[in-house]
Amino acid sequence: MQQTGTRALSARKLLDANRLYYDSLWSGAQLVDPDRFNTWPLVQTLLASGGRRLEVAPGLRPRLPLEDTQFVDVSGPALAKLAQRGASVVAALITSLPFADASFDLVCALDIVEHVDDDAAALRELSRVARPGAAVLLSVPLHPELWNAFDDFVGHRRRYRPEFLADTLSRHGLTIEHSAAYGMQPRSSRLLDAGMWFLIHQRERALWWYNRVFMPMGLKFQKKLEFGTGLIATRAVDEILMICRRGPLAAVSEY
Repeated sequence: MQQTGTRALSARKLLDANRLYYDSLWSGAQLVDPDRFNTWPLVQTLLASGGRRLEVAPGLRPRLPLEDTQFVDVSGPALAKLAQRGASVVAALITSLPFADASFDLVCALDIVEHVDDDAAALRELSRVARPGAAVLLSVPLHPELWNAFDDFVGHRRRYRPEFLADTLSRHGLTIEHSAAYGMQPRSSRLLDAGMWFLIHQRERALWWYNRVFMPMGLKFQKKLEFGTGLIATRAVDEILMICRRGPLAAVSEY
């Protein structure tokens, strides 16, 4: 269903705001190879099953291998740098993926659905292009009560209530098989506030420090992902990574 009126305008403003922030970020950034992230051991186990792969909105932080993965993003600078490394890329929205039903055996969409006005449409699309039995990797921020200025700054539209996650995904034919605490956001509110101030007032200098100092430090001190069965206890978890399984096509809700 097409968006009309103020809802369509809101979605356009959100897309423009996200592009402004991330195009600026990716223009001055270098691509980080997937094997440098703590998701790589998980990805390696999933690659063993073979099949076609899709990663949506990776920016320059892809988690799936550059070779033989289809990448989708709205950022021109990110797509250009992925393509320079030999990746297959296409410009498209997560709410309107240009692929046939049941096209992929592994779908990855990290740090994206919380940026979209119509997250139900995003989840429907991710589910639609996944084959029955496919693994779908998703991450989302949790606990609306933890909303802060950083959420506004990076273009989040929501944080998710953990108690509703399983039902939300189930309506789109996705079952949570395993999950883990996830994310590289600093816990220090003062550090976040300082980072946002520099990004607003001294963007070029801030991006230099981010790309050359803070991102490498974040990669170095990543914690090993500790997966639990189903949805883990989330009381002290700011963001969660979920390994979902795509059910039969008939399992998807039409609403």
